[in-house]
Amino acid sequence: MSSSASQQVNPSRRSAMVGAAAAVAALPLATVAGDSHAAAAGAKVHKHGSTITTRDGVEIYYKDWGPRGGQPVILSHGWPLNADSWESAAFHLANNGFRVITHDRRGHGRSSQPWDGNDMDHYADDLAQLIEALDLKNIILAGFSTGGGEVARYVGRHGTQRIAKLGLISAVPPLMLKTATNPGGLPMSVFDGIRAASVANRAQLYLDLASGPFYNYNRPGAKPSQGIIAAWYAQGMQAGHKNTYDSIKAFSETDFRDDLKKFDKPTLVIHGEDDQIVPIDAAGRASAAIVKHAKLITYPGAPHGLTDTHKEQFNADFLAFAKS
Repeated sequence: MSSSASQQVNPSRRSAMVGAAAAVAALPLATVAGDSHAAAAGAKVHKHGSTITTRDGVEIYYKDWGPRGGQPVILSHGWPLNADSWESAAFHLANNGFRVITHDRRGHGRSSQPWDGNDMDHYADDLAQLIEALDLKNIILAGFSTGGGEVARYVGRHGTQRIAKLGLISAVPPLMLKTATNPGGLPMSVFDGIRAASVANRAQLYLDLASGPFYNYNRPGAKPSQGIIAAWYAQGMQAGHKNTYDSIKAFSETDFRDDLKKFDKPTLVIHGEDDQIVPIDAAGRASAAIVKHAKLITYPGAPHGLTDTHKEQFNADFLAFAKS
């Protein structure tokens, strides 16, 4: 950890930030925000090539793998990553007959980098418009880290009419920030430190996260994969500076407790017991306690980025859930 970025965020605290991201919301379709919804309701969502254009003019890139007749699975990524972070799981699911859609959240990857709208409501509405444009139904919808927040807010704003099952993987809900009603959360100073580190030296911050707490490569005896570190770093740096900066607030301060209460489909919660980014007690275990009949699977010693470090176990568990 060199650079001023590293000095402003202590390693354990700083870890907590990344998970939120990822990823892993939006404005149009059913923007329960009243004015925006009224303004956008009549507009059409345009699809061209591997992108859709949302009602507020943002291009969202997506991948569509597997047989078109397969049951659709949508996987939402974490911060500050993109759809590529789901490659292993998407490849596994597609090879087992599922149609797998992964998208780059607004401001991330190959999607547009709008100056405004980098919040969970917009993320969720972008997801709703992607679902609308592809006319998907009977969906298995899952999110990793910040993407889990996007999934929760989608349910809160758009319901579960098109949804068959839900998944929260290393996810940020119910609420990352410590408040009077959420005493187990992280203090605002943690997220202020992340913002300061991002402004001071975003590249170094991302490198430190990928080579340290995200995958628990900072634990004794760990064997870091330079390929995994490089892939994480490349995805992060492809995202917009303003977008990832704003997303820190989105993943840390958004309260998903009411959204989780609206989950009425079979739900799988998977979380690493040694998650340094999104600690399991305030996240995975807390979400499983709110969602009725949720199935919680915990991985002893697993880090935040368990979809890579424990991919064989994760892929098997998620496939079993998808087929159940």
